[in-house]
Order: sequence, then C-alpha cells, then structure tokens
Amino acid sequence: MHLSENEGIEGKAFVVTGGLGFVGSALCLELIRRGAAEVRAFDLRPSSPWLHVLKDKGVLCIQGDVARKEDVGRALRGADCVFHLASFGMSGKEMLQFGRVDEVNINGTCHLLDACLDLGIKRLVYCSTYNVVFGGQQIINGNETLPYFPIDHHVDPYGRSKSIAEQLVLKNNARTFKNDAGNRLYTCAVRPAAIYGPGEDRHLPRIITMAKLGLLLFRIGDQTVKSDWLFVDNLVLALILASMGLLDNDPSKGKRPIAAGQAYFISDGSPVNTFEFLQPLFRSLDYELPKTSLAVDHALVLGRICWGVYTILYPWLNRWWLPQPFILPSEVHKVGVTHYFSYLKAKEEIGYVPMVTSREGMALTISYWQERKRMTLDGPTIYGWLFCVIGMISLFCAAFLPDIGIVFFLRAISLFVFRSMWMTRLVFLLAAAAHIIEAIYAWYLAKRVDPSNARGWFWQTFALGIFSLRFLLKRARK
Repeated sequence: MHLSENEGIEGKAFVVTGGLGFVGSALCLELIRRGAAEVRAFDLRPSSPWLHVLKDKGVLCIQGDVARKEDVGRALRGADCVFHLASFGMSGKEMLQFGRVDEVNINGTCHLLDACLDLGIKRLVYCSTYNVVFGGQQIINGNETLPYFPIDHHVDPYGRSKSIAEQLVLKNNARTFKNDAGNRLYTCAVRPAAIYGPGEDRHLPRIITMAKLGLLLFRIGDQTVKSDWLFVDNLVLALILASMGLLDNDPSKGKRPIAAGQAYFISDGSPVNTFEFLQPLFRSLDYELPKTSLAVDHALVLGRICWGVYTILYPWLNRWWLPQPFILPSEVHKVGVTHYFSYLKAKEEIGYVPMVTSREGMALTISYWQERKRMTLDGPTIYGWLFCVIGMISLFCAAFLPDIGIVFFLRAISLFVFRSMWMTRLVFLLAAAAHIIEAIYAWYLAKRVDPSNARGWFWQTFALGIFSLRFLLKRARK
C-alpha cells in the first residue's frame, strides 16, 4: 500500500465496539489523533478507567450491547468504518458462560454485519484471535494458509465462537449494500497474539494477583515452548493499517481493496517462552516465578478439574466473591504448547511493522505496574494470611472458650505447647496487644508514606501484625 499516514481517517466517522476497553480506548484515542471527524466508543460498560480521557478528547461514548440489534443500529448509523473489538469469554470465569459467549461473539457479529449492509458502511475490521487456527497443536512460524481449527474440537467456547464469527465476517466481504447495489462492504480480520501493555486488564492482573498470593505454584511445559506477544500500540497500528487496506484499490486485484477478505496474524515478531517473558516484570515487583515445571498432560488434568468445579458453580459465576479459576484447559495450551506465527503477509500487504519492540513494551509495562503497586496495599501471600488469622482464632478459642467440639483439640495442642492455661491466655493477650500496637504504628507511618491507603494498612496490620507491617516498613525505606 502507498497511502498517507491518515488516509481514510481524516474527516471520517468511526465506531469502535468494545471502545471503553484496553485496546478499544487506545484505538479511539489514536483515531482522534489522526484527525477523525467523529469516534464513537460503543460498549456495554457504563464506565471504565479510560472514560474521562476519552470524553476529554472528544470521543462519543455510547452504552449498548452488540447482542441487541437495535443498539447496534443506533450506534453505527452514519459511520464510515467499524472496528469490531467487543468480545466475551477470553479468560477466567467468562469462558464457562457458553450462552453469553455465543450471544456476544456470534450473534453480535451478525448484527454488526447486518447493520453495515443496511446503513451502507463500507469498511469493517474484525479483531479476531490466534485461536481460530490454534487448539493445542504445535505451530512453528505459521501463516495465513493454515486451515481453521475444527469447530467441534475447540476446548473452550471462546475460540469456537471467534472462529465462527471471523468466517462470517470474511464471507460477507464484497457483499453489496441492501439499498445501494453500486457499493459494497469490505471486511478483513486481524488476528492478534497475547496482548500486553500499561493498563491491560484481562491477563496480567490475574497472573500478578496469583503471584502476590503465592498461588503460582509451577510453570507449564519446558523452557523451549514459545509463543507470541503483542504490545497494544502495535495492535492499534495494525488495526488502522487494516482499515486503510480496505481503501487501497489494486488494479491487479480487479480494483478490490488489497485487505478485503483477508486475515492477518499480528505480533511483536519475537516469540518467547511465556514465563521468561514475564520474568522481568515479576522481578521488578519483587515476586517470584515458580522454578518447578508441570507437564502439559498433567496441567490439562488440573485444568479439567477446575472446569468441572466451576461448571457446577455456574449459577454464581458472576458473583464477586467467587475467585477466578486456577487454570483452564485452553490456558494450558496457550502457555504450554509452542505456537507462533509470521506477520510477513501483514507487512507485505498493509505495511505492518511493529513500532514498539518487546523490550520497549515490557519496560513501559513494568513502569506502569511499579506505579500501580505503589498506589495499592502490599502484603503477604495467602499462606501468611492463613497462618496468622487461623492461628490467632485458634489461640483465642483454646484460651477462652469451653471444651466443645474442636475447641477440645485446640486446647490440648495449646497445653502441650505452652504447658498451662495461664500461659496460653498470656500468649494470646500479648499477641493481641502486639497486633494493636503494630496497627496504630502502621496508621501513623502510612499517613506519612502512603496516606491514601492509611486505613487499609491499619486494618491489614491489625489482622496480620508484623506479617503486614514489614511490607509497610520496606515501602518507607524506599
């Protein structure tokens, strides 16, 4: 393609589905920067961390559901190009909500295609996924000639639904408009690798939370396993170039835009082992990655167990108190099986070359997470919580409650350790007093070094004592 930097953007109106999300908001801001006349962020969420920035830059935020045809029609009317980023079920508990996954990813895509054909919108860029061709088999330097992974063999509804949706998008390429037979809808699909960057809100927060709690117990697969990663700015660039590729008339292709009906793999171009890739980030946050490895077959057994347990808990999947599953089968494949792809086709046809290297992207991500850690409470692993909370409760029961049920055994253990009830009660009272004194000290220290979290430091130190206070002291030294 030989187009100017802002070809097809200046003076045009755009709709970004999922526009309040991590990638969607970055795309909206880049379109504004490049001179778009109007950018609409169409999203089910009423708010997000990027909402105020988007509104300040002039992005029109429209709340609606892609699964509702009337919402889609209202959001797309008058647009010149649509970027379809909205999806559901990529990771965690969402993966098990089969009905909602199909409703958003398949039905929502159908509604968008219908609206584009009804309203005369000429360009649709679909944000797809590697999973349309990958389902657990090894792929080394794959390309777009690979066939779709068999629909019935996908281990999760997300990959299956995204595959169906992508095929629908590409099969609707070059369809004539319903009320204007002289013009056509041109479509293409961008298949990104695992996305990362400052503010990413699906994968890294979950992994980092598990590391903080000490629940990252093992690696999956060996160190030779490699996969692709993609910095958010590189994905935004690829999406914009793909939209330009739907404008580029090439006479050798019968004047059809070069990207029309095409799919493109997009990555940073540096396949790497997932755990090695995350090592600098975890080291910068003082978290440790596990050294022991679990074979893929064994990890799949654990993933299937988690899948079964959370399937039983299906009615409560949306409840805040139900934690994310430890791991699921498709996640085992993503980190435990080599699969990476070439972006050569995207380079040759739409001019995509990563503008941010993996090293630069990780440096920016590390800075973001270090700042985020400074703004939040830090604390011990879940094992420290269990030891301290259960220990104090057990000691209280043994010291003061009557010999009923489990108290009898707790008292027996206390008497074995402390030799007398008098000493057991004294130890509990001294420990409780220490917790109170440490909590008060934490309150005053936090007022100086971390005032926004002073109350949190007080209550956490009241519950955990020195197990919490040592993290605040470390922060004060810095």
